[in-house]
Order: sequence, then C-alpha cells, then structure tokens
Amino acid sequence: MFRQKTILLWMILIITLVFTGATIGQWGLAKVTGEEHYESLKTFTEVLSLIKKNYVEEANDKDLIYGAIKGMLNSLDPHSTFMTPEAFKEMQVETKGEFGGIGIQIGIKDDMLTVIAPIDDTPAHKAGVKAGDKIIKINGESTKDMNLQDAVSKLRGLKGTSVTITIMRKGWDEPKDIPIVRDIIKIQSVKSKVLEEGIGYIKITNFQEQTSQDLENTLKNLEKEKIASLVLDLRNNPGGLLESSVDVSSQFLPLAKLVVYIKGRGDERKEYHTRNNGQHYDYPMVVLVNEGSASASEIVAGALKDWSRAVIVGTKTFGKASVQTVIPLSDGSGLRLTTARYYTPKGISIQTTGIVPDIIVKPKTQKGVKHPIIREKDLERHLENDTIKDKKPETDKEDETIETGEDVSEEEDVQLQRAIDILKTWNIFKGLQKAG
Repeated sequence: MFRQKTILLWMILIITLVFTGATIGQWGLAKVTGEEHYESLKTFTEVLSLIKKNYVEEANDKDLIYGAIKGMLNSLDPHSTFMTPEAFKEMQVETKGEFGGIGIQIGIKDDMLTVIAPIDDTPAHKAGVKAGDKIIKINGESTKDMNLQDAVSKLRGLKGTSVTITIMRKGWDEPKDIPIVRDIIKIQSVKSKVLEEGIGYIKITNFQEQTSQDLENTLKNLEKEKIASLVLDLRNNPGGLLESSVDVSSQFLPLAKLVVYIKGRGDERKEYHTRNNGQHYDYPMVVLVNEGSASASEIVAGALKDWSRAVIVGTKTFGKASVQTVIPLSDGSGLRLTTARYYTPKGISIQTTGIVPDIIVKPKTQKGVKHPIIREKDLERHLENDTIKDKKPETDKEDETIETGEDVSEEEDVQLQRAIDILKTWNIFKGLQKAG
C-alpha cells in the first residue's frame, strides 16, 4: 500500500511538472499556475488510482505516464510530439543526417497515417511509395489511432531488416502490402551540377547541422566552373533546423538582412538576421519550390522572395510556419513542442497558405493519373494562420494535381526548364544593359 501511494505521489509530481513547467530554449522558462490546473489534476489522479487498483492486469507505471504525456501532446498541433528515450536519440541522429529506416515523410490526414513524400533515392522511393498513400498497417499492426512518433519508431530500424507497410492509394480497389528493406538513410543535403550556359544548379534536400557548410563548399566548387547564375532547388525539402535556414539565406543576402522572425504565446519577437561577414553570392537566381517544400525551406524561399533576391518558380508550398523547440527530459526522453510562429521579413505568415511562386509552373503530366497533395492545412489539429483569421479562406484549387514521374529527366522537368529559360533571358537583358 505504501509503495502504491509513493508511486502515485511521484506520478502526480511528474504530471504537475508537465502542467506547470514548460518551454525551454530561446523562450527561457515559462511557468503556468492556477487552481484550475490542479482541479484538472484531481480528475487525472482519480483515473490513475482506479487503473492501478482495478485494471484487469497490472499496469506498468512508465507506460501509464508515457501514455498520459502522449495523450497531452496528441491534443495539440500535429508537430508537437513526445519522444521516448530511444526516439529522442534517433531524432538527434537524424539532424546530423544519417539514420536507419525506409525514407519517407509522414503526417496525419483524415485520421489516417499518410505519406507526405518519399525521400529521393531511399528504399521507400525505390519501392514505389508515393505522396498521398495511406499507411493502414505497419508489419500487420493497424495504424488507426497511432501517433506520428510511434509510427516513425516502427518504420525505423537497423540496416538490412525488413518492414512491411500496407498502403491504400486513390484509384486502387484494395490495399497492398509493400515489403521494404531498411537501409542507412544518408541525407546528402546538398547536391550540385552545372547546367547549360554557365547556369549552376544546387538541390538542398533538408536543413541539417552541416547543410550551410556543405552549401558553402558547393558554391566555391561551382565558382571554379565559372557559373554566372544559379538555380536553387528546394522542391520536396521538408525543412529541418531553423538556424540552418538562416545560415543558408545568409549566403545569398547582404549582411544584417532580416531572414525571419518568430513570436511565441507572449508575443515576444525574436529576429534572425544574415551573418556572413559582409560577403554573399549575388548571381541572378531562381528558386524552385512545390507542395513538398516546408518549414525551413519556406523560410529561405520567403526571405529571398521578400527581398526580391530571387524569382520563385513552381507550385505553392506546404504552408508550415511554426517553430518546434526540442526539450530534453530527465529520463532521456524528450518533447518536440511548438513554441512559436514564424513570419517572413515582410511580416507575412504562410501558415496553411504557403508561399505562392512568382511564376506558377505545374509539373509535366504522366499518364493522366491524379494523386492528392498533402499540405499543412490538411493535417489534423493544424494551427490557423493568425494574420488572416478574420478572412474567409479561399478554396484551394490545387487539392489534386497531375502526377509526375519521380525520376523525370532534366529535359522533362518543366519547372527546371522554365528556371533555365528565365536565367537565359536574365543574362540576355543584362548584356543589353551593358551594351547601352
């Protein structure tokens, strides 16, 4: 009896800390107090006590606590999650650019686990998994009511091990099992080549700790190739570290330019400016984006657009303008908690609305097959755009798009070809100005 009371007291203490402690990181420590919170805790402890005394099997204390915390986080926005110690370690590894898994971005849409996009050159991509696919089972276990972090944990694993996902795709009569052998997912965040007529091409796949340094090295190498203009490809880039997006933007904007600012619940504003010792690349530039461009990639595209530094080409972006703070907990677990919203230099929130390109170019059709596009506004419990909350939302005409071949050639990539045409024209007009 004494042991049970002791456990109960510890559980109350832990849950009280969750309610009254809070956001750590750039926001410091924000404490919330009030009798209404403790009244709510009374109900919680009543339920907890009933479970411990009366549940048909003995309940594990840690499972109960973790389950309660997951429930709290699941009641918030889709990007706030609880990570077990194992998942927290995996997250830390992922930001460094390497982890074991199948290589997909997932979210919750219509209460179903949904593929946002497969990552290029990964097992999932090679197995034919596509954006919009509904994952209804993982290794035979139903994903109904499964949260994102649990799904990620089940999809991750050691290289060479296998996982079977059961997916349902629009147009199919029945779901299909897709066995996939896990591999080390090495996210090479920066790839480059030289296109025709001295046009450099850089693709950033996500924003990791080393992305800015890799970009700097890549640009130096392209300089040796005498490039005169640049295509920056951020398509299907799901984002990553905010600091990395600022450092990437710093390589294309003058010193001390505002890249992004964020505001938390207390309306405190924190600004992020370029930091480049006064040196930056000023090539004529086109940025490619699409519905898979999210978060940190939207920060970069938004900053370059607001400062008229580049022409944005492609389709409307994902529309995620929230900031998650990672908070380590004492037992090795962690929280990924949404602590702020971000805004472009002109004070624009792209939450749920995305960035609309300067020039809209839809991808080339293939076989006339349509598949759904997943954006922030489609995710359960998404935050609303606080700058347009009094306006009636416009109907999104891009809920469906024509599917493209995921491995289209450079010549078939109409968005890239439009970018090349723009830069060719840019160079022609630049030459005419010199002649004048």
